[in-house]
Amino acid sequence: MSSNDTDLRDEKPQFVLPLVVRIERDAPPPRTDALETAARAVLAILTDDRSLGEGEWARVMTDWQDARIRKVVRRARGAEWRRAEALPGITVAGAEAEVRVFPPVPLDGWPKDLARLQVSGTDLDDPAAPGAVPEGTPVLWMSPELDMSAGKAMAQAGHGAQLLWWALSDADRKAWREAGFPLAVRTAPAEAWAALTTSGLPVVRDAGFTEIAPGSCTVVSEHPALSR
Repeated sequence: MSSNDTDLRDEKPQFVLPLVVRIERDAPPPRTDALETAARAVLAILTDDRSLGEGEWARVMTDWQDARIRKVVRRARGAEWRRAEALPGITVAGAEAEVRVFPPVPLDGWPKDLARLQVSGTDLDDPAAPGAVPEGTPVLWMSPELDMSAGKAMAQAGHGAQLLWWALSDADRKAWREAGFPLAVRTAPAEAWAALTTSGLPVVRDAGFTEIAPGSCTVVSEHPALSR
């Protein structure tokens, strides 16, 4: 993207895609499961009928994608989660994680039941190391060089899934969607990171609004179709 393209995107009205992860005090989800579920939630709203054509979310989805692609992850439990579920959106379930994604909102126009939710406190751990990635599964490779909260990493995984969706052909998109958007999120081996970021695969470069420096490479998205 050229600097002129970036300037044009900055001049447009700015929206943010809200994601809410359910984190009950006594049963937090594993970190990797939460990241993978957030990525699939982004794909779910991108491909929902309400986001396409004359759908009720189509205009705001277009406006959001025409500007900077911002995502913010907040956490909820108990009554907070129930109030979030009552708002228009899509809940996606992982093995243990639950993430609800909502149509984009203006930066300063969050619904009150989402605005009151906390961004901090999304620190999650994996009780055990994630298993091997099944052959042929798309992988969102997270940077081994950056220390991100789970909430920040969930947003970055969502960015990676979105860039991967944009990079695929219509036929490969259809096949991925019909399969239920299988994907894996893994931390890239340190020795492979430089090659991944220069491989020509989709790369997420963070705008630097929170936690990490502007321009940091956070995710490289890999799909078997891109290596054919």
